[in-house]
Amino acid sequence: MQQKRISKAEWLEKALEVLEAEGVNAVKIDRLAKLLGISRSGFYWHFKGRPDLLSEMLQYWKREYSEAVFAGSSHLADIPASERMLQIMRMIEEYHFDRFEVPMRAWADHDPEAAKAVKEVYAMRFQYFKSLFADMGFTGADLEMRVRLWLCYASNAKAMFGKASLKKTNEMLTLCHKVLTCQD
Repeated sequence: MQQKRISKAEWLEKALEVLEAEGVNAVKIDRLAKLLGISRSGFYWHFKGRPDLLSEMLQYWKREYSEAVFAGSSHLADIPASERMLQIMRMIEEYHFDRFEVPMRAWADHDPEAAKAVKEVYAMRFQYFKSLFADMGFTGADLEMRVRLWLCYASNAKAMFGKASLKKTNEMLTLCHKVLTCQD
């Protein structure tokens, strides 16, 4: 019987799923191998050990769930900032880029490396969305508060209010966008 090959990304996605469901302490090599339906020896093709896996998970989350949003929105550069913001909001929802926010922050509460990664990701996001709101003409404390409110909504809406129907989600995204981008 031929052993199937599992990519590094597949290991990392499965590890993130376990993190989401049960927390970082449940992210174990044997458990991941079993969930992926392979022997644990395949793990060592991609990682030196569990600490390496955990470190790679943080970088993967940063790259695939934050930087990918910015890269994926590069084609929107020629449209007004307000419309760009709405498209990014829809992209985050459609691709579930917010999926691991709560478990990442929970991990960061007790792990310095995770705390550093989460802080870097949130700083990167803050700067990106600050530039979008600034392009819309917001300045000073008004600019900072809009960025903070947007980040809180984007990171916590599902955790606080649960998953809604597609119709309700679109209504709420549109309303959130309207509230955050309206000028006095």
